[in-house]
Amino acid sequence: MFKKILIANRGEIAVRIIRACREMGIKTVAVYSTGDKDALHKELADEAVCIGKPAPKDSYLNIPNILNATIMTGAEAIHPGYGFLSENANFAKICEKCNINFIGPTSEMIENMGNKAKAKEIMVAAGVSVSPGSDGILKSLEHAKELGTKVGYPVMVKASGGGGGRGMRIAFNEAELENAYNQAKSEAEIAFKDDRIYLEKFIEEPRHIEVQIIGDKAGNIVHLGERDCSIQRKHQKMVEESPALLDFDVKVAIYKDAIKAAKAVNYFSAGTVEFLVDKYGKHYFIEMNTRIQVEHPVTEMVTGVDLIKEQIKVAAGEKLSIKQDDVVFTGHAIECRINAEKPEEGFRSSPGLITRVFFPGGNGVRVDAAVYTDYFVPPYYDSMLCKLIVHGKNREEAINKMQRALGEFIIQGIDTNINYQFRIMGNADYQAGKFNTSFIEKSMEE
Repeated sequence: MFKKILIANRGEIAVRIIRACREMGIKTVAVYSTGDKDALHKELADEAVCIGKPAPKDSYLNIPNILNATIMTGAEAIHPGYGFLSENANFAKICEKCNINFIGPTSEMIENMGNKAKAKEIMVAAGVSVSPGSDGILKSLEHAKELGTKVGYPVMVKASGGGGGRGMRIAFNEAELENAYNQAKSEAEIAFKDDRIYLEKFIEEPRHIEVQIIGDKAGNIVHLGERDCSIQRKHQKMVEESPALLDFDVKVAIYKDAIKAAKAVNYFSAGTVEFLVDKYGKHYFIEMNTRIQVEHPVTEMVTGVDLIKEQIKVAAGEKLSIKQDDVVFTGHAIECRINAEKPEEGFRSSPGLITRVFFPGGNGVRVDAAVYTDYFVPPYYDSMLCKLIVHGKNREEAINKMQRALGEFIIQGIDTNINYQFRIMGNADYQAGKFNTSFIEKSMEE
């Protein structure tokens, strides 16, 4: 097992990893920017190294500085968390060449799954259900128009090397396709320095379902059930829950495809296979995230499996501590992302000084956070402050518990989306399970 791990991240996920390492008896090294000089992860780690100025490109995306910090402190491994360098194949490749353990899959796996068009090709070959569309990269606008006519409108053009909702455009007819094609290419180039795009049939008002998988280097792979991530705004998830409200046979089919997807690339470490499920219960692969997810705590709550610890053990060469038959699902879990933002002003971010914090508690309530009273939320990074996760014996109890916990949650000095999340929990459609990816636009903003 590793003796010392460097965490190449910040915020709540860095704190989460530090806590897991401490319970395992592993020393930790935090890296921080000058904008994070008062950050909690810097204080909790055994060592901390400043790696640059506040801008991510100068610090958390600065590969030479992170590697220098790793070598200087004698850390044997790097945990990238999520975001930043977690799905950067080049970073993983450099770690491999430097004999530094990257706590995640290989650079080849990241590269294959990070290229959405390539990933789709691999899934088709593996027999995984995918939405109809291009077999790979679009060659031209004319190529896109041919496919649009073939698969039927609406269609979506998507950045091959991207994510997070960027480089994605919908066309409901051929007249709209040219504009969608040009906009997606332009945005993909700006966001990812890669203007390659592909096309697929647009599934209207689906549920966004993802399956948590984890594998070891000996070829053992298990799934830990599904999460429903349909409550999202502009492709950014807001609420996640497990289990999803799906028929049993639909779940079984999704689990089988998730395992097929992982085995197709000989995957190890934690990963998530994501699907869209239409109103008829048909599922379609959309992507595989080769890292730990923001929403991993809901899976931990219903399975009792510590995903970060399993990730670390697998990276150290150990076999999974669980088999598929060991995975038991208990109750229902919900996670709300608590962001520094102003929902009434288009969800504009709201950095600033937190003057008071009170976290909710009680049975079945978990808060993953890195903020505290008198902490200044910097303007340079993602607006997420923390995650509130609850667990109940069933969905109704989980919703009631989340409402109670959100009602107790206090963050003063800056604006947050706590009240907005409370409104979601109280929405009749949400409570009845009548929602899909258009829920925010249709059920909330109306």
